[in-house]
Amino acid sequence: MDKEHLKGEAKKAEGHIKDAAGKLTGDRNLQAEGKLAKVEGEIRKKVGDVKGAVREAADRHT
Repeated sequence: MDKEHLKGEAKKAEGHIKDAAGKLTGDRNLQAEGKLAKVEGEIRKKVGDVKGAVREAADRHT
């Protein structure tokens, strides 16, 4: 697991916490921040996947 994947997992965890806290307190803004953080985490994981694929392709061609 590379740095981008780790950042993605951390952001998703942050999002889950904010989303849950927003639901508990009725804070829609906090809940929205949580949902946004979860999406950002997924994007970071996908970026990590792309970087990994590019790295593997470059290694095969050298």
